[in-house]
Amino acid sequence: MSCAVVSLQPPALVLLYWTKPWEKNPLMFLLCLPGCGTRPRKRTKIVGGSDAVAGSWPWQVSLQMDRYGHVCGATLVSNRWLISAAHCFQDSDAIKYERRRQAHARALIRRILLHPQYDQFTSDYDIALLEMSAPVFFNDLVQPVCVPASSHTFTTGTSCYVTGWGVLMEDGKRMGDSQFVCLQHCKASVKIINRNTCNKLYDDAVTPRMLCAGNLQGGVDACQGDSGGPLVCLERGRRWFLAGIVSWGEGCARQNRPGVYTQVIKFTDWIHQQTKGQV
Repeated sequence: MSCAVVSLQPPALVLLYWTKPWEKNPLMFLLCLPGCGTRPRKRTKIVGGSDAVAGSWPWQVSLQMDRYGHVCGATLVSNRWLISAAHCFQDSDAIKYERRRQAHARALIRRILLHPQYDQFTSDYDIALLEMSAPVFFNDLVQPVCVPASSHTFTTGTSCYVTGWGVLMEDGKRMGDSQFVCLQHCKASVKIINRNTCNKLYDDAVTPRMLCAGNLQGGVDACQGDSGGPLVCLERGRRWFLAGIVSWGEGCARQNRPGVYTQVIKFTDWIHQQTKGQV
C-alpha cells in the first residue's frame, strides 16, 4: 500500500495512505492529535500573506506525498469528511513519506470520491470528498468549517481568507522546505471578484461552478501547493463558511490574474447526497 502524508495545522501531523482514488481499497488516516466555523484560538503558500498561529484555521489539512512533501490542501467539514480538489487525486501513487514526530492515533479512510463530471482540461467540477471510517475528535486545533447552503451567496467585494502551506513565491524557492511544510502555514486576505470581470480576464474560461478571488493589482494569491485548500468567509462576524476550493489560476499573484476556486454552493446538494447528510 502506498502512502501520503497529511498535516493538519501545526503541531498536528496526519498520514494518509492510499493507492488510487478510483480503486476501492481501504485508506489509512493517521492523526497525531490526542460547532462548525468557529476558531477557539485567536488568529495572529500564500503570496502576500503571513504566517498563521496554530489553531487559527483548525479545518485546514495539508496533503503530503512521497519525497515531494506538501502537494495539496484539504478542508475538514465534519468528523468524518474532508473536501479537496479533484485534480489533486489524478495521479495519487505515492511512496511512504517518513513520519518524523509525535505519536498518532489510527483510523481508516474508506474512499475518495471525485465528482463524476470533473474535467481535467477545463478544471470544471474540481471537487473531491474524502471519507474517514472513524471520526476525528475535535479540540482547539481541530474543528470543521461550515458548508454553505446552496442558496447562500458570497457577494462581490466580500473579504475572505485563503490558507495553506504552498510556496511563498511563484518560482517555488520555498517548495520542498520541510520546516515550512510541517511547522507553519499561511493566510492571505482576498476579495470575491465578479465572475463577468474574471471571465474577461480569463477569456471565458470561468464556468458557473467557479468563483474568483484575489487582488487585481496583484501581490496576494493562493499559489502552487495550495490547491485543494479552503477559501473561507466570515458570516455576520460569527462563523466561517467554505466559499471555495483552490483550483487554478495563471501564474501566482500576478496583476489581473486572480485565483480561481471551485464554488462550493454549486455542490452543496452533491455533498449532502454523497455524505448522506453527515455534512
